[in-house]
Amino acid sequence: MSFAAPSSRPQFDPTVVHPPLAQLRGFVIAQDWAGVADVFAQLQDEDQKASAAGVVGRTAGSEHFLRQTADRLPSETLPRVLLADRLIAQGAEIRTAARAKDVSREQFDAFHDHLRRAEALLIDVCAMEPGNALAWLLRITTALGLQLGRSETRRRYDRLAEHHPDHWAAEGALLQQLCPKWGGSWEAAFAFARECAAAAPPGSPCHTLIAQVHLERWLDLGGREGAAYLSSPGVRAELQAAAASSVFHPRFRAGFHWVSAHGYFAAVHSLAGNHADAAPHFRALGDRATEHPWDYLGDPEAEFVRHRKTALAQGREG
Repeated sequence: MSFAAPSSRPQFDPTVVHPPLAQLRGFVIAQDWAGVADVFAQLQDEDQKASAAGVVGRTAGSEHFLRQTADRLPSETLPRVLLADRLIAQGAEIRTAARAKDVSREQFDAFHDHLRRAEALLIDVCAMEPGNALAWLLRITTALGLQLGRSETRRRYDRLAEHHPDHWAAEGALLQQLCPKWGGSWEAAFAFARECAAAAPPGSPCHTLIAQVHLERWLDLGGREGAAYLSSPGVRAELQAAAASSVFHPRFRAGFHWVSAHGYFAAVHSLAGNHADAAPHFRALGDRATEHPWDYLGDPEAEFVRHRKTALAQGREG
């Protein structure tokens, strides 16, 4: 990971930030299964595999290639997992990010149909490979979308954690289910985030769940009340400690997830008005960003640029 001073518009495309992901997308577009499989074979970290699968799932038209590959290679699980990811992504596109009241019944029906088809593929994969982290991660996503409830979502997370206890993407997915917006509670959400951080080794991205849960609380409170909450001494201290244990720790694993990890801290500190705390994260990011968490604030590019400008200017003054 290199630190870069911002010089232009932020880059949200992960394939630009991470060359291996660009190569992977190229293999998918070229319908080169051997190339796709080779990229995944070289990824040892499960969070990196999740990021790579997301690139495949968001490549338009990839479902045809993946379905043909799954049919051609029935004993291999990776084509089916990637096809399931693509179906979930297509379903999300149909549903859109609108509030439930603004989504039509036809959209919901199509969304759920895509999730059920993905679920069928993933059930088979998990039966063949009970320790397949990517399959269980996607089943957490389908459980949320199909509203299967907290108990079932937690069961799926626990099955994944049996084999992969330090899985940042899975922890973040379950955290959503534990928030009140999905029928959970703040007590459950904060307890889980702090439990994960306490169990995570130094340098693990799992410490950033602290930033994620505080961001969710800000979103729920809104406006001045949310900003006052984030700027409270206790929250600020917890965020600083989490950053020191993760993105600023010498053992931090700077895989495909480092941009979003810094982004969470940059966002919460900016929303709190703690620009001196946000500035180091923006300096690490430079022109690199991910859509989330900035989409919580509004237009991702506009919000990232605005808060980065303020943090770097006032951070220097501080």
